[in-house]
Amino acid sequence: MERKLLTYEEKDTWIDKLCGVTKLVFFLCWSVTSMMTYDTRILVLMLVLSLIIFKISRTRWDQVGSVFKFILLFLIINLLAIYLFSPAEGVKIYGTETVLAGSGRYALRAEQLFYEFNIMLKYFTVVPSIFIFIVTTNPSEFAASMNRVGISYKAGYSVAIALRYIPDIQADFRKIRNAQMARGIEMSKKGKLVDRIKSTTAIIFPLVFSSMGRIETISTAMELRSFGKHRKRTWYMARPLKRNDYLVIAVSVLFMIVALTITYMDGSRFYNPFV
Repeated sequence: MERKLLTYEEKDTWIDKLCGVTKLVFFLCWSVTSMMTYDTRILVLMLVLSLIIFKISRTRWDQVGSVFKFILLFLIINLLAIYLFSPAEGVKIYGTETVLAGSGRYALRAEQLFYEFNIMLKYFTVVPSIFIFIVTTNPSEFAASMNRVGISYKAGYSVAIALRYIPDIQADFRKIRNAQMARGIEMSKKGKLVDRIKSTTAIIFPLVFSSMGRIETISTAMELRSFGKHRKRTWYMARPLKRNDYLVIAVSVLFMIVALTITYMDGSRFYNPFV
């Protein structure tokens, strides 16, 4: 059975039973906190909580594994780029310089390593929450949630359609890939990495044309049904907030307030262990 990446899958967990509005508020509070703080203590706590929630959500590795590997590769490139273009950024931030090895511009400094370690933590605190949010939230309910927090229902519906068609795009990719392999083009793990990359790149164009055809079909259907004529609309998948929803929202907002208060308590959002 082919695996499906970043696809909603209904499961019997308390996270799945939460309203989409609750998950959206939690995700926004969590993301804002992670983006604003450079306090290592808070980031480590958020990382631990992210892994616990990820486990509770029963999100399978085959749903997110390939995407996580891509994000990890992007993170490594990002960290290398930071060191290449600004190897003493940590020194500017923390006000001290502790050389561990080497000399000159690219000397290995403890402050720089600590700064980039915090950036890595920020990635690892947000990424699990993104995965959890996508695989535990029905796209239609997500659109309704966005509309309930004040976002235009047109924007919400666009996001919902994008999430809903992730499985279809994956199915098209597999069909094109299987057709290529039937013609003798090696695209499995048995082939060389460079050849596999070239073959996979060749799939992009027919996949784009296939997706454009689907977009035109959806746009025509929505236009025939006068989508966007009215300022408001009702939602079939909208759910009322329950006790657990209010509790999670309250804890999320409180955690954000406390975390940011601790972060800026000394006038800087950087935790400095070098002083």
